[in-house]
Amino acid sequence: MKGLLAAFLVSAASLAGAAHAQTAEKVFFLLPNTTTIRFESRDAPFFVEAMKEMRPNAEVTVQNAQGDPQQQQKQIEDAITQGAKLILLTSADANLVAGGMAAAQSAGVPLVLYDHDAVGGKAEAHVVFDSLAVGQAQGKRAAELIGKMDKTPVKVARVKGNQGEYGTGQYEKGQDEFLKPLIDSGKVKVVCEQYTQNWDPTLAQSFAEDCLTKNGGDVDVFLGMNDGTTGGSVAALLSQGYKPGDKLVTGGQDATVEALRYVAQGWQDNSVLKDLKVEATEAAKVVTSILDGKGVPQELVNGKVNNQFMDVPAILLPVENITKDNLGEVVTKGVWTWKEICQGIESTEVCKANM
Repeated sequence: MKGLLAAFLVSAASLAGAAHAQTAEKVFFLLPNTTTIRFESRDAPFFVEAMKEMRPNAEVTVQNAQGDPQQQQKQIEDAITQGAKLILLTSADANLVAGGMAAAQSAGVPLVLYDHDAVGGKAEAHVVFDSLAVGQAQGKRAAELIGKMDKTPVKVARVKGNQGEYGTGQYEKGQDEFLKPLIDSGKVKVVCEQYTQNWDPTLAQSFAEDCLTKNGGDVDVFLGMNDGTTGGSVAALLSQGYKPGDKLVTGGQDATVEALRYVAQGWQDNSVLKDLKVEATEAAKVVTSILDGKGVPQELVNGKVNNQFMDVPAILLPVENITKDNLGEVVTKGVWTWKEICQGIESTEVCKANM
């Protein structure tokens, strides 16, 4: 009798396990690259954590395309084959993902865009920080600093993001609101400008080095669009023997810990803070609602992003400019600790004052 009971319990446990395997909702979070380090180190863990709280039955798989659009296409197709209930996508290249989007639509798998846009296909929603506001914050800060420079023209190198992306276009538009009047008045002369394929910091560094060489070092400002492109400019200055403050590097975005160290040291002026835990949590809310069969929560939608296929309902999140003067904001908000920011740069004034 005991043997029969044990067998029954084992069988019941096996059936329960099988039922769980059948009912587990497979969610795939597809990341774009490893060059923008925030996605693996911050966004993915935050999203997984939020999903555990909101949708414990969901099985979240995180994969990285390593900057290869073809690899990401295969990852989308594999996710569909594995029974994905939803794909959260940060495109490796916004202009080369339409095939993957079409595959998801054909298979009836909802696709939600995270941070990066994706051109030419259906998406349920786009969770992203307000890209125009980011560009405006960058442009306003740059204009304020340029206005204080006792020189005309101030020579500016523009290190732009990945060409063709919605975000890049919005950052440029926002920056131009403040930069173009200075250009038109003759206060600013753009001596170099280039888009940065896939936001690759090494390409940004090469561009900055070439710009310095071409102009005999006569470049006053490097204006980037994220911490990868500004970091490339800082690396170029380091490689050519400059010191903090010799050139103005501005236009950061993401508030990565590496960029904040540059801010503390004086290499980089600013970084636009995007609270990644908020972004990941809002994405989890959207994903959970769709899995519940309720669609995109309309109370979260406050804009739209046209991706050349449709107007994608957007959850646009607020941003804040971080400089040396308010560096403590990232600590107050729980993004980083002073210990993390000051690792290896404990002797800087801002770190000595806060450690």
